[in-house]
Amino acid sequence: MRGNTVWESTGLYGQSALVRYKLGAADAEQSAALAPELFAEGICLAGDWLWQLTWQERVALRWDPRSLELLDTVRYNREGWGICLADDHVVTSDGSSELVRRDPKTLQPIDIIRVRLAGSRLDGLNDLAWYAGRIWANIFTRPYVAAIDLASGQVTGIVDARAARERFRRDPEAVMNGIADLASPGEFLLTGKRWRWLYHVRLTESHQDLRPERLIGR
Repeated sequence: MRGNTVWESTGLYGQSALVRYKLGAADAEQSAALAPELFAEGICLAGDWLWQLTWQERVALRWDPRSLELLDTVRYNREGWGICLADDHVVTSDGSSELVRRDPKTLQPIDIIRVRLAGSRLDGLNDLAWYAGRIWANIFTRPYVAAIDLASGQVTGIVDARAARERFRRDPEAVMNGIADLASPGEFLLTGKRWRWLYHVRLTESHQDLRPERLIGR
């Protein structure tokens, strides 16, 4: 998100697209379909263009965010799940416990961050956002967001997002799969597969004395 403009990546083979719209609008301003053999995943703005990952096809797409013109297709060395701009680099996930720091112009890997929660790997790292010097990663199939220190790979906090997931609890496919940081401190947009809404949320401190590993049952 930039200003009140939202870019959204939608998945599935034969249905994947990049969409741009004003926050709260019922209709898209513009959309661009991907080739039917591509399954779209995470996106991020990086300078003058927008990167879009694909799931298993090992390619990433570079778009003009204003015209939604496809500028380039580049080879990519892992599955594509989430991506965000973190200071001078982009960081990507592939559903494992590893994050990869990459060159924002080429997506070439620079180093690997192995994420740990209370000494154990935290698998399922999915869509990513960057806020307050931390990576915020939703955990695939689970209604939680992990705050991750890139320098150490340690999880420094867990956000309980079960309230946003509640409306879709009867649909096992409706997992949380979208996070974007907003300009206001501590505020994010959350969404997910087959969700009909974006949720505007604000971080708050828990009144319970729970360690992150206890909150998610590790």
